[in-house]
Amino acid sequence: MIKNIKIYCNNDIKSNNTKKELIKKLEENKYKIVTENEDLGVAIGGDGSFLRMIKSTNFNDETYYIGINTGTLGFAQEVRDDEIDDFIEKLKNDQYKTEKISVLELEVETNGKTEKMYALNDVTIRDSELNTTKLNIEIDEHKLEKFVGDGILVSTSFGSTAYNLSFGGAVICNDLHTTQITPIAPLNSKAYRNLLNSIVIPQDSIITVEPEENKDNLIITVDGENKFYDNVKKINMYVKDKRIKMLRKQEYNFIDKVNEKFLK
Repeated sequence: MIKNIKIYCNNDIKSNNTKKELIKKLEENKYKIVTENEDLGVAIGGDGSFLRMIKSTNFNDETYYIGINTGTLGFAQEVRDDEIDDFIEKLKNDQYKTEKISVLELEVETNGKTEKMYALNDVTIRDSELNTTKLNIEIDEHKLEKFVGDGILVSTSFGSTAYNLSFGGAVICNDLHTTQITPIAPLNSKAYRNLLNSIVIPQDSIITVEPEENKDNLIITVDGENKFYDNVKKINMYVKDKRIKMLRKQEYNFIDKVNEKFLK
């Protein structure tokens, strides 16, 4: 039973007004607004607001999540800002279904240290000074390619409709728990041969990225947040069993959502 709700809100007039209305109506319906240990997290804003909510809970797989869209695209947001009454009614009557969304796990190994992180959408790897990036890429210890270009982007199925789409990557349905490697401006000449299109990798496979010697100072961007690393030895990325739980309307359909947000 969902009783305790935490609200994550963008700091703009529309979002704050929606927050006030939502709190008032939730409390009228005997829900408790909390600042920790929530059963349900509600993000008010756009897709960035939803990402910040997930990150702030450290990708908690016990919590349910949903978004109310007061932003622009709102692909991750399930509820329009004029549907608050309907949202609460469906919540009271347990009329939402649960969709489990894959989380990308990322391990960055530098000199004597390994840092682990999570990404809901994507990870981008580039040279720290935005020069040509040279990366040896393996899948499950099998060589894929020696990449030369601006960088690579590794996305989850959920993140396939985000930054990945801007680089011509494939749209992947959420219930296919995959990763996808999309090249960013790959070089293709007599000197260098690179894949020019995305490659989709199945669940449990490990993507290993090793920068070439003297090209190991990198910018690694995790869900839009830039981090600078020196002397990177190896990066492992994979989707396994870690999931977050999103509430969806009973009528939710991924293809309908793609049509609504990108094609209508």
